[in-house]
Amino acid sequence: MRHRKKINHLGRKSQHRKAMLSNMASSLIIHKRIFTTLAKAKALRVYVEPLITKSKEDSTHSRRTVFSYLQNKQAVSELFREVSQKVAERPGGYTRILKTGFRQGDAAEMCFIELVDYNTNMLKTTEDAAKKTRRSRRGKKSSDAEPKAASPKKAEEKAEKAAVAEEQPEVEAVVETPAEDHPKETKAAEKAEEVTEIEEPKAEEKKEDEPEAEKKEEPKAEKKEEKSEADDTEDAEEKKEEK
Repeated sequence: MRHRKKINHLGRKSQHRKAMLSNMASSLIIHKRIFTTLAKAKALRVYVEPLITKSKEDSTHSRRTVFSYLQNKQAVSELFREVSQKVAERPGGYTRILKTGFRQGDAAEMCFIELVDYNTNMLKTTEDAAKKTRRSRRGKKSSDAEPKAASPKKAEEKAEKAAVAEEQPEVEAVVETPAEDHPKETKAAEKAEEVTEIEEPKAEEKKEDEPEAEKKEEPKAEKKEEKSEADDTEDAEEKKEEK
């Protein structure tokens, strides 16, 4: 029975298993992502995450401790210079396993194991999801609830508007009285309008009559001139006869 034996030996002796995990951890730190079987990835996660936590404290002791596991100077320097700064604010969970399916041949389950902070695409999606807020479909809160405080920008805008309104001089409002309140004045105005309407056509008629009168006067004047000429000729003839 294998009770309380959680370590997966991966079908290898202890020395072979430790060497394999050390090499895989060094590759993961340098390349930030490796492709392997799911069983090896789970064993590697337990192996490498304590080393990443140890790298947060950059001291000689911690460097020597990590080097005793990795046995790779390049991986140790990469871990303490870059990875530790990227992971400084993360409290554990430095790796991510992404399953890809089964390997053809022995049907072993395959996956990617990567450092979380170096996958920019996944970080973008998580940030977008965090920005989106959930809209509840519940009814509105009771009117007794206190209203939310206005934002400082809106408060400043309101204060500015109030100051401008105080500076402007007050203009007395002129209220127009409706026609129903003064019936006498309205009746007088209606009569005046009727009178003006009646007088206008009379004036037009007079203007039309004036040219006709002038036409009538012209022939009368012509007749008078003819009569005067005829009288003159008669007087001249009488004088000749008298002579």
